[in-house]
Parts: sequence; C-alpha cells; structure tokens
Amino acid sequence: MADQAHTIEVPTDAELLQAQADLWRHSLYYLTSMGLRCAIKLGIPTAIHRHGGAASVPSLMSKLSLPASKQPFLRRLMRVLVTNGVFAADHGDGGAEVERYRLTPLSRILVDGAVADEHHSQTSFVLAATSRHYLEAALGLDEWFRKDVAPPPPSPFEDVHGAALFDESTPLLDPELDAVVNEGLAAHDNLGIGTILRECRDLFAGLRSLTDCCGGDGTTARAIVKAFPHVKCTVLDLPKVVDKAPKDDVGVTYVAGDLFHTVPPAQAVMLKLVLHHWSDDDCVKILTQCRKAIPSREEGGKVIIIEILVGPSLGPVMFEAQLMMDMLMLVNTRGRQRDERDWRDLFMRAGFSHYKVVKMLGARGVLEVYP
Repeated sequence: MADQAHTIEVPTDAELLQAQADLWRHSLYYLTSMGLRCAIKLGIPTAIHRHGGAASVPSLMSKLSLPASKQPFLRRLMRVLVTNGVFAADHGDGGAEVERYRLTPLSRILVDGAVADEHHSQTSFVLAATSRHYLEAALGLDEWFRKDVAPPPPSPFEDVHGAALFDESTPLLDPELDAVVNEGLAAHDNLGIGTILRECRDLFAGLRSLTDCCGGDGTTARAIVKAFPHVKCTVLDLPKVVDKAPKDDVGVTYVAGDLFHTVPPAQAVMLKLVLHHWSDDDCVKILTQCRKAIPSREEGGKVIIIEILVGPSLGPVMFEAQLMMDMLMLVNTRGRQRDERDWRDLFMRAGFSHYKVVKMLGARGVLEVYP
C-alpha cells in the first residue's frame, strides 16, 4: 500500500503536452482579466465606438493619446482580447498593419457615455471584480478554509478586510471601492430588463400592483410601468438609496425600509438578483416577509424571482459563467448561486406551496413562487 501511495500514472506524451498548455491557461487566466481591466481603464471600447465602430491600432493610439513607443504592446493586448471574444478583428489587403478592431456584443456593453434604450454600461462591474480588494480576498482563500470559526463564517472578503460588501463598513474601508461596487451592482442588475419584459409579458400582464425589493433608483420599476401602465409599482430599498431616487416618477412610489423586517404589500413582490447575496437562512427570512406581503394565490398573489439558475443544460460556457459567479459570491459575500433544488428547498422552508420556472434567459431563471 505504501508503494502504491507513492506511484502515479504517467501521462502519454500528447497528454503531458496538453496538460502543460491547460496549466498555462488556468494559471494565467487572471491576465485576461487584467487585460480587460486595462482596456476599460484606457477607454478602448468607447474609443472604437466613437471612431465609427472600427479602429486600427494607430487610430487607437491617437484617439487614446498613448505614447508611440507603446504601439507594439497595444497590438499584443488587442490580440489577446480578440482571441477571448472581447473584440473582433478584420484584416485588410495590407495585412496586420491595417488590421481594424470592432466591437462585439461583449464590448458594446463596455461603452461609456452612449445613449440608447436598455444600454447599461458594465464597466463598473469589471472594475469592481478586478479590484485590489477582490483579488486580495481571493488570495486569502486557502487561509480562510483552514480557519475553524463558529458558523456562520465571514466571507473571505470580510476575513481579509474586516468589512463586508454592501454594508456601512464598505465606504470606511475604501470610498472609491464602495462607489464602483454599487455602480457595478446597479448596472449588472438593470441589464436585460427589456428582455425580461418582452419574453415574460404574462408575469406582469394581469398585475395591479408590484413591490420591487432592493429596486435601487427605480430603473426596473420605471421600465415595468412604461410597458404596463396599469401596474402600480413600489420600490423598497434602504434609506440611503431611496434618498437619492427620482422624486417625480409617475406610477412609482419609493419606500425606505429593510426587507428583513417588512415588505410593502402588493399583489406581487419581485426579487431581482437579490437573494444570491444572502445565506440560506437569511433568504428564508426575506422570502417569509415577501409571503406576508402578498394575497393568496387565488387572488393572484405571487413572488417573482429573477436569479441565476445553476445547471449544465445551457452548455459548458454558460455553466462555467454561472460557476464563476458562484465563486464570486463565495469569496466576497455570504451568499451563493443556486440550482433548482436549492431554490425549491428555500421556497418550501419559507412556507410557499408551489413554484414554476417561467423561462430561462441566459444564465438567469425567471421563477414564480406561490403562497
């Protein structure tokens, strides 16, 4: 047995070479993230957009006011980002010297300052995810696993920084981080509202009233009222958020409060990308308050949940994206992304009788939960 413990199967030559290449990729993925951060900080997506949608390296150098000595390095950066789908590249008859870079759907949502319906720039999300504070929390992950602490354990972010995200302690840690995290959260949450309203019209068609929990500045509520003027919307959020909300929204009422303690009554309550920040026990408390706020199922009462619904059925790329978002929660919050069984268990614990998955929209699921 001792000899067996010290032996190992030797890969074939082909397997060994592939394993080494895979190891390079996995060990160096962070450089793609840093390259993406660099492109955003330089303003490359916005520069390409303002250049008519396509730009060569020399054009970008001029547009971004970069020193001429950095031109070869910019081309190398763009090559990596093209390979990873951030940008696309066209080769003219003159070869690489006239290569022009175009925006892809990914880089279009990284353009700042553009005015268009449903355009929510995601630059702040990237800047938060690649921030020094997030990276330091991830670097402390092995030490966090070794610590034996009473449950519930703090997140690695809390453990390293002594502060929690989306908490009053965050601006004390770093006001700039707090600002970019909240901007990133709002942009992330508001992306795809139009898709939800178009693809899931039956969710709202028969409603008279709806409470949007953690509805922020009311972007989602305004979109619902615009598409369904008969729905009276209430936005519930913390006082510091409601204080900054628009004061003249027609059809939208703002209420300052805490969804752990009370939820304004309505025919439907919506939780859009909220629960993944919280532990299972906290989710049950939130869902219990939501159940108290709605009428019976016979009277149309329901809770609308819009969250990542983890599962491999959407293919390996989307599944990997879901798992990366779960790792983001593991490192930086006390929450997690959940599969359908996890969601069902939470609904039953909170006293609901039934639920259904209305539709999958990308990595997210739209669920109706009934009292």
